[in-house]
Order: sequence, then structure tokens, then C-alpha cells
Amino acid sequence: MHEPLVSILIPFKNVAEYFEECLESIQKQTYTNWEVVAVNDNSNDLSVTIAKSFAAKDARFKILDNDEAGIITALRKAYLHSKGDYISRMDADDYMDKDRIKIMAESLATHGKETLAIGKVKYFSKKGVNNGYDRYEKWLNKLTATGDNFKEIYKECVIPSPCWMLHRSDFDACGAFKPNRYPEDYDLAFRFYEKGLKCLPCTTTLHYWRDYDIRTSRTSEHYAQNYFLDIKLHYFLKLEFKANDNLVVWGAGKKGKTIANLLVKKNIPFHWVCDNEKKIGKDIYGVRLVHFSALRKLSHSKTIITVANEEDQLNITSFYNELNKKTAVDYFFFC
Repeated sequence: MHEPLVSILIPFKNVAEYFEECLESIQKQTYTNWEVVAVNDNSNDLSVTIAKSFAAKDARFKILDNDEAGIITALRKAYLHSKGDYISRMDADDYMDKDRIKIMAESLATHGKETLAIGKVKYFSKKGVNNGYDRYEKWLNKLTATGDNFKEIYKECVIPSPCWMLHRSDFDACGAFKPNRYPEDYDLAFRFYEKGLKCLPCTTTLHYWRDYDIRTSRTSEHYAQNYFLDIKLHYFLKLEFKANDNLVVWGAGKKGKTIANLLVKKNIPFHWVCDNEKKIGKDIYGVRLVHFSALRKLSHSKTIITVANEEDQLNITSFYNELNKKTAVDYFFFC
């Protein structure tokens, strides 16, 4: 049986402490028809030496240098030099289960194009995994088990950035790594969603995600919360909001104010609601806050919900159920 070539794209920078474990986990894959295209993003440690030692012994490893700087340009170059029928990404400081490529490639072969193979993830750390990452892991894996990832795409990045695979033609149709928008993994997830790709359910842990203090997602400004809100609002306005909709922002905390301020700057009118008696009736950014009960009389509404408290979210969901409104259709949780 023909095994399609899988291209595994790896941008790397100063990961000498972990890189060998990463590359060994790929070398031990039960699926053997793969290539690694690893791009050095201006490392100044032994990362390049480690990468080249693998390439010297195994022709499936290709090591290149980034002509510019940054993870997007590194990924762009990796993809340009790839030849695979299937495209996947890997982080240089993580490692994968020995059956990851096999499971994902077989899933794509079975279900055909316009699909996205994903897998469960497991965080690990020398210091122990903090509560935030633990909650994210559980939430993400619950979605992945049923393939319902895109139903909650406005909450967080619903596709594990180093654990996806898809047909090359589908990747091209989604724009590959052309956009210069950060966080690049979240932007890519939205483009997968925009093109209508179907997430293929997976109940197996395929990727082991390392957390440590100087991991890029912890240190780079490109992964700050304001970037996430910008991307959420960008795609919400592009994909969900229509000209005849009554736009609503629910919540007047830090995130709610950020979203409201962005809408004001874009000259997009909206209704602003909350249940905080201290804020109801106040004008912020020229918009008056009103009690959420006003939504009972508002037709054709699309609501951005910026309330993070889980109990409050359940109450909000119950309220919308009373109005026969549907999540991810009429109202969208942004946190």
C-alpha cells in the first residue's frame, strides 16, 4: 500500500536542551515515509549542530536557515522546501508519540480532502503544569475527542499548534503561512475554520507539549492577550457578523472594555450589556451600559460574551436558551 509522504515542518531557535528528544521521537515513528524540514531561526546555541547530526545520518532530515527572522518566516521557508502530500507541524522543544504520524496520515487517507487530522495533547514540565495549562489541555482534548473543536473557536485556539495534519491542497487553499498575523497558530486555526475543514475526532494522546519559563508562547509579545482579542474580533466581524445584525458586547471587565474600544475605533455601533449594578447606566467610550434583560427586546442580535467566570457563563447560556438562541450562531464566548 502506498504511504503518502508527510512533511513535518519545524522552526527552531535555541532549543539545544530539548531538540534531540524531539528529533528522536520523529525518527522512531512507526510511519516511515516522512521528511523533516527544519528551519534555524537565528539560533546561537548548539541547536544547529544537533539538527545537522541527524541530517548527516538520515536523509529524511533537511536543515535550512531562515533568511529573515521570526517563526512565520521560518515556517514559510520550511513549507516552500517541503514535498509532502500531507503537511504537519512540530515544535522543536516537544516530542511526539511513536504512532502520531501513522494515526494522522491514516485518518486523512480514510476521510479524504477537506479534513483536518488532530490529536490529543499532554502538557509536561519539570516544575509541574500550572492550572491554566491544565484547564486548557482538558478543554482542548474534550473537543478533540469528538471533533467539535470549531464550535468554541472564539474562546481559545482550538487546534493544537504542533499537532495537526492535512492535505497539501487544503493547506494551500487556507493560505498556508502567507499572512503575517500573530499568534500565527490561532490565525491558522481560524483559516481552517473559514474554509470549512472538518476536524477528525481523535481519542489518543499524540503530542507531548513541554512547558518552561522561556518558551516562546510565554515570552513573545506576539502571544499577549491583546493579540488574541484582535484576532478573535477580526474573524468574528469577517465570518459571523452581518450588516443587519444588532451587535452586542456582554461584559464590562478588562476584555469587554478592550473589545468595546476596538469597535469604537472601527466605527462599528453596538449595544453594551452587563449585570453589574455599579456599571449599568454609565457611559464608557461613548456607549451606555444597560442591563442584559434589554436583549429580550432586541432582534437579529449577535453577541460577543467577554465574561470568563464559568458559573456566569452557564447562567448566560440558560438566558439565551430561554430566548431560543444558539451558541456559536447567535452568541459567542470570547473567553
